[in-house]
Formats: sequence, structure tokens, C-alpha cells
Amino acid sequence: MKITDVRIRKVTKQGKMRAVVSITFDNEFVIHDIKVIEGERGLFIAMPSKKATDGEYRDIAHPINSDTRKMLQDVILEAYDKAAVEEFPEKE
Repeated sequence: MKITDVRIRKVTKQGKMRAVVSITFDNEFVIHDIKVIEGERGLFIAMPSKKATDGEYRDIAHPINSDTRKMLQDVILEAYDKAAVEEFPEKE
């Protein structure tokens, strides 16, 4: 499966969340509500989740292995960086 679309919705500064992302695979399957979070060591993604009855948050959809998670994170953060450059282009 290939990622065929990445949609970035920037969030005004509210805590550490910077954007909410939707990704589409093969123009046929979409995952909404992936979050871009600013952590102590830089940006990372958090998969969509919901609060369980025990108060813990559980991922609704997530990659099965670390290579896939890294690929998703790389693609999403690259799109996030590109959106930031388009929103605030450098003045010449």
C-alpha cells in the first residue's frame, strides 16, 4: 500500500499538539485524526485513539511494526514541514 494523500490541519497553539492529519492509502482507504505532537526531542505522531473505560487511551488504528510507523511518521512530518514553509515562506 502506498500513501497517496496527506492532509494537514494545523492547530493553533494549544499545548503540544501542532496539527491533525488524515492520510489516504491507494486512493481507497483513509485514516483521520493522526496528531502531530511537539515533544522534548522534536515532533512525532500519535495515532487516533479513544478513551477506554479504565481511563487509558487506546489506539484505534496503528502500524504493526516499527518500520511502518517510521515510514508513516517520516511522510507525515515531511508534509507538515512543507505546509509550514508554504504558510510562512522566507522573505527575500
